[in-house]
Order: sequence, then structure tokens, then C-alpha cells
Amino acid sequence: MVDLRTYIFLDSLQLQMASYLATVSRGYLPVGGQACCIIEIAPGIEINTLTDIALKATNVTPGMQVVERAYGMLEVHSNSQGETRTAGESVLKAIHKTEDDRLKPRILTSQLIKNVEDHHAQLINRTRMGMMLLRGDTLFVLEVEPAGYAYFAANEAEKSAHINIIDVMGFGKFGRVYIGGEEAEVLECKKAVEKRLAEISGRSLKEDYK
Repeated sequence: MVDLRTYIFLDSLQLQMASYLATVSRGYLPVGGQACCIIEIAPGIEINTLTDIALKATNVTPGMQVVERAYGMLEVHSNSQGETRTAGESVLKAIHKTEDDRLKPRILTSQLIKNVEDHHAQLINRTRMGMMLLRGDTLFVLEVEPAGYAYFAANEAEKSAHINIIDVMGFGKFGRVYIGGEEAEVLECKKAVEKRLAEISGRSLKEDYK
């Protein structure tokens, strides 16, 4: 049986988010304004079959397919919101699930670091795939489970405020997002991201982490 962990539809990839995905994708790269569907399942190996189903059902393009032993993740995109939605729905039908069978995202960490120091920024910039974090910026770090919702959070952050997407990790056990910018803008995006994640329907995670 396939467990649906993340299922999310992005009606319009923001420019930074699309560019970020293009730096980490090994598939066919998305561009800003395209619709995007992100699906995360367990066990991971089943994502191969679901990719096949999505691509044969509609005219979407795969950007990312990650196959781990525990979890698998698929991202598809298209200029057409309808095509992208249909691709996601074909996957749901194949695994006998509905959108509400996904897991609700749970925020494990949501922290602000104000007035980032030079050497801290350098450490983060060494491994980042997105924009640069600069001295004096405010840094917002979000950790979320399931991991796939990290992409949703980053896209919503860019919609809500003038921020920079520093890094996004959206597969594995936990997802992480690093956002930088002016303090007021980062505070605004933090509020918006937490609100939007809380609005997502689905099953509740039962494990507690201490």
C-alpha cells in the first residue's frame, strides 16, 4: 500500500522558486508562472510507477524525481493549470487516495535570526543553491514535516513579501527552508507561510518529537 505524504498544487511558480528548482532539478526545468504539482509517497520505490502514470495521463513535464528507500518525491509542471491538476489527480486515482488523504504539514522549527553576522552568512552561502545571504540580513529558518511542503512554503514566502530564497530542501524525513532579507519583509513572510501551512487539510501526524 502506498502512503500519501505530501500532495500540493502550486498555481504559479514564483520567479525565484522556479529558478531555484532549476538549480537542483535533474529533469526538465520549470520557469516562472508555470503550474506545479508536488507528490511525496512511501515507500519511495513506487514513485517510478507514479511518474509513468502522470506523464502518460497529461502533457506535463517532470522536473524532479527523488527515489529514497523510505520516501519518493515527484514534481511535474506545465503551462496549463488544468493539465497539471489532471496529472496529480491521475496519481491519486492510481493509489486510491484523495487530496485529503495526504498528511497535514507540521512545523517543527520556525526561527528568526536578526542582523546575521558575516561569517554566519558565509557558512550558509557555501552550501546554498539559491540567493545569497548578506551581513545584516534577517534569516528565517523553517523545518517542516513531511518534507515536500518545503517547496510550497518557499513559493508562498516569495508571494507574500520581498525576500530572497536562500535554500530549500524538500525531500527526506524533514524539509527545510532558508529565507533572507530585510527584517520587516522576512517577518511578513514568516507569518504568511505559517498561516498557509496551517490551512492545508489532511491527516494529522501522530509522532511527537522532543
